[in-house]
Amino acid sequence: MNALISVSDKTGVLELATALAAKGVKLLSTGGTAKLLADAGLPVTEVADMTGFPEMLDGRVKTLHPKVHGGLLARRDFPEHMQALKDHGIDTIDFLIVNLYPFEATVAKANCTLEDAIENIDIGGPAMVRSAAKNWQDVAVLTDASQYAGFIEELNTQGKISRKTRFALSVAAFNRISNYDAAISDYLSRIAEDGSHMSFPAQSNGRFVKLQDLRYGENPHQQAAFYRDLYPAPGSLVTAVQLQGKELSYNNIADSDAAWECVKSFEANACVIVKHANPCGVAVGTNALEAYSKAFKTDPTSAFGGIIAFNCPVDEATAKAVSTQFVEVLIAPSYSEAALAVFQAKANVRVLQISLPEGGKSAWDKGLNLMDVKRVGSGLLMQTADNHQLSLADLKVVSKAQPTKEQLQDLMFAWNVAKYVKSNAIVFCQGGMTMGVGAGQMSRLDSARIASIKAGHAGLSLNGTVVASDAFFPFRDGLDVVVDAGATAVIQPGGSMRDDEVIAAADERGVVMVYTGVRHFRH
Repeated sequence: MNALISVSDKTGVLELATALAAKGVKLLSTGGTAKLLADAGLPVTEVADMTGFPEMLDGRVKTLHPKVHGGLLARRDFPEHMQALKDHGIDTIDFLIVNLYPFEATVAKANCTLEDAIENIDIGGPAMVRSAAKNWQDVAVLTDASQYAGFIEELNTQGKISRKTRFALSVAAFNRISNYDAAISDYLSRIAEDGSHMSFPAQSNGRFVKLQDLRYGENPHQQAAFYRDLYPAPGSLVTAVQLQGKELSYNNIADSDAAWECVKSFEANACVIVKHANPCGVAVGTNALEAYSKAFKTDPTSAFGGIIAFNCPVDEATAKAVSTQFVEVLIAPSYSEAALAVFQAKANVRVLQISLPEGGKSAWDKGLNLMDVKRVGSGLLMQTADNHQLSLADLKVVSKAQPTKEQLQDLMFAWNVAKYVKSNAIVFCQGGMTMGVGAGQMSRLDSARIASIKAGHAGLSLNGTVVASDAFFPFRDGLDVVVDAGATAVIQPGGSMRDDEVIAAADERGVVMVYTGVRHFRH
């Protein structure tokens, strides 16, 4: 039996080659890999010696030869194939170990040139992998060092590689080639005629790995599965570890993402409660318990059966408070042992842990999506993600009344929450907590009224609150509604044809109005 080994990443290859040689497998190799094996004392034959044809064109041509591809593609159960090999002096290749030129790593470098990228496009490697993977019934193909340990164990314990394993390795090989080609296409499709890089490629190649099948989709008659990016960002939902509870549902995952994205946008200790993709309670506090208690007060009714997310550790006191209500999913960076013991009594509660990215909460930006994608009929909408971060320096006070320090803090808090509320969004806040949330209405007036009604149902007074509106007030009537409810300061993007009318109304009512210059529609 013969094994051809040609790897760019040499991790673990000596152990693998040693295991193969111990089973009497003849080793074939190329270039640097052949030298590595020979230097380790392993008997190895250069592919050039096997083919009788030297490597050429700076290594661009070395394995593109009938003696390589004939040995990989010949069906052992086809007599005519085996006779053809015999007639042409070709030996079978029964194991192929190949990993490709590091194209993805090369183009990820800030100083990568087009020439660098082109030279790291592997040609012979993918061709061999495809040949071996196609002939999986006779050839085992390994394309990643992570596969070596299991391969060696099976080879040593069973003396061969099973049909099941060969097929799994074949699928993995085709997936690797698909991802590799997609990476090349994505990179080259972004290059404009003048050599600059475009924000959106001429062709988009989505690459996602299935994490799990789901019981059903948004509704029981729909089927569903959960996928992650090929290279997930640190601190994102797909990196979560489920510590206990029932299997996550489609809606659980969608709502959990909304809660997690919102809570990780705060530097202070924060809690976000989400129901049907909208925050129904958000607050910051000195610790998790205070943040949760304030967030829950916003809308206890909607919080029932909601998703609760923290950006700080959950201790026993917080766990006891949370466990008094019905919660579907709980998310946090960490839990104390005592807190986990409390939740064990609520066996159905799904408890997720998402590790903070390196650098802690100050490094949340590493976990942000760069692009948002939405499906439409037979197509996609792509846009850069709404990662805009507002600072105090960005604010423009347009009213005669000037905001106090406390109002500015609450205005910034309210604006941050409004970013994660479905449009049209109106958010009343005070003292680092939401007091009333109006979401997803066709009319901004209705969102304002709903926020007021919800505050009333929760027994909260809106007197002295601040209000965030995710988009401008097209008329003064929206401002009048929130001021009538008790708001004394408003933050909004500005940009309406009637801005002067709305500013005049703010001055007439004696309230603060601040412009951000940025809109946060969320559909």
